Amino acid sequence: MNRIYFDHSATTPTSKEVLEEMLPFFTDIYGNGSSQHFHGREAGKYIDIARRQVANAIGAKAGEIYFTGGGTESDNWAIRGILEGYKAKGKHIITTCIEHPAMIKTLQSLQKNDLADVTFLDVNSEGFISLEQLKNAIRPDTILISVMTANNEIGTIQDIKAIGEIAKQHNIIFHTDSVQAIGNVAIDVNDMNIDLLSMSAHKFYGPKGVGVLYKRNGIKLGSYMTGGEQERNMRAGTLNTPGIVGCGKAIEIAVRDMDKNNKYVASLRDYFVSEVEKKIDNVYYNGTKSDKRLASNANFSFEFIEGEALLLRLDLAGISVSSGSACSSGSLEPSYVLLATGRAIELAHGSLRFSFGKNNTKQEIDYAIDSLVKIVHDLRELSPLFLKKKGESKYV
Repeated sequence: MNRIYFDHSATTPTSKEVLEEMLPFFTDIYGNGSSQHFHGREAGKYIDIARRQVANAIGAKAGEIYFTGGGTESDNWAIRGILEGYKAKGKHIITTCIEHPAMIKTLQSLQKNDLADVTFLDVNSEGFISLEQLKNAIRPDTILISVMTANNEIGTIQDIKAIGEIAKQHNIIFHTDSVQAIGNVAIDVNDMNIDLLSMSAHKFYGPKGVGVLYKRNGIKLGSYMTGGEQERNMRAGTLNTPGIVGCGKAIEIAVRDMDKNNKYVASLRDYFVSEVEKKIDNVYYNGTKSDKRLASNANFSFEFIEGEALLLRLDLAGISVSSGSACSSGSLEPSYVLLATGRAIELAHGSLRFSFGKNNTKQEIDYAIDSLVKIVHDLRELSPLFLKKKGESKYV
C-alpha cells in the first residue's frame, strides 16, 4: 500500500537537501561547538552560519537567536523567563484560549501555583481575537502579551502586526508562537513589533529536536536551563550541531520557496475543500475561509461521526490525518479550539484536520476524497443518531 501523509501540521519529513547538509556533522565535523580547540571552533563556525540563516529569515540579528530543543521549550522559556525578568512590574499575562498546549498548560500551571495571573482572550467563530478585547484586558501589571501567529488546528492567522503595535504602545513585551507559521507566513520581527518568537525546525522540513527562541536585544529574560555557558550563558547544554545546521538550511529553503509552495499547497487544499463540501452532507468547515488561513490547513467537523473512528478508518485506507493537535491527539476530549469557536460538543468530537505539504499530489487528494466519502457513509450507517434522523432506527 502506498501511504498518503496529510498531517504536515504535526510534522514534516526532513528534506533531502537539509539531510545532506546535516550529515557531515555526525561523522566529520563532530566537535563540541563550545570548545576552544580546532574541532570545536570548526563546529562553532557552522552554528554561527545557521544562526544568521534563522535571523535573516525573520528580519532579526544573529545575536538575538537562541537555539533550543523545540517549540515547546521555546514557549516555556519565553513565559517563565519573562516572569522572572519582569517580576518587579507584575505577573499578569494576556494570551488566547486557543494557544498550543505548550502555552495553555504551562500558563494554567503557573496560575494554579500563583506564579502568574493570566487572562485568556476569547475568539470568534473563525478563530480571531478581538483587538478591542485585548486592549481592555491590559492592566498596569501586564508584563506579556502572547498570541500565536497561526493556529495549529484550524490554521487561523492572527493580525500579528496590529497586536504587536498595541503591545508597543503600552510598553508590554510581545511574544508569538510561530511554530506553525514559519515557512508559511512572512515574518518580520521589527515590522511586526515582535519581542519574542518561538519556532521548531521539524515544522518546515527540518530535523526534529531543535527549535529557536528569538529574543529582541534589551528584553530581560531569565535563563531557562542552568549548567554550562552555552547560548550566551542563557541556555545550558551541549548544542545539537547537526540539528542546528539542519534548522538553518531548512528555514533558508522554506523562506526562499514560500510563495511557490503556498500557491501549490493552497490549490490542493481548496480543491479538497470544495470536493468534500460538494460530496458529503452535514459537514462543517472549521476556521476562516478568508486568506488569513494557513495554505495547508483544512479542518472539518462531520456530523453523526466520532473523529477518532474516522481517523482510524482513513488510516486503514492508507491515509494519515489528525483529529486535532498532535500534542493532544491521545485525549478523548473534544478540541478546546473548536469549542472556543462555538462548535457544539458533538461536532467538535467529529472533527478531523487535514494538513497538506509540498510533496502531496492531486492524485492523492482524489483518492482521499473517494475514501472519505465511502467511510463517512459507512460510519453514518452505523450511527443511531444518523439513522434516527433518517427515520430508520428501530429505537425511534
